[in-house]
Amino acid sequence: MKILMVCLGNICRSPLAHGILQHLADQKNLDWQVHSAGTGNWHVGNPPDERSVAAARNLGYDISRQRAQHFSVRFFDDYDHILVMDRNNLRDVLQLAKTTAHRQKVTLFLPNGEVTDPYYDNDLFEPVSLIVEERCKEIVKELSN
Repeated sequence: MKILMVCLGNICRSPLAHGILQHLADQKNLDWQVHSAGTGNWHVGNPPDERSVAAARNLGYDISRQRAQHFSVRFFDDYDHILVMDRNNLRDVLQLAKTTAHRQKVTLFLPNGEVTDPYYDNDLFEPVSLIVEERCKEIVKELSN
């Protein structure tokens, strides 16, 4: 299974989800490939924000080797699930979808809400990382049955 996590710049939220979910899937010996991308292209090629790297490290995950990439229309064919962090990301990704099948792959990461972007508030990185970790554990249970 291939899963893509999407946020705005691909340096804060989606790298956390990418790294945490891949780690959890690997622990369960699931044949999953998890990646991440951003709807904006400002950070392409850059590592995750150092605050996300630190928040992940505090939970026991290493996301430091990831590099930001820009969301591409080809990802609709490449991935089984495209999980977006907020409604703006949802709108931006769905605008690129050409078919119903592509649109059906796209959902909010949190079924009943959004993952707050911590970029402008250092104090949000830890709580965001905990929310992401909890949801990743749920995703493993939901998609591995």
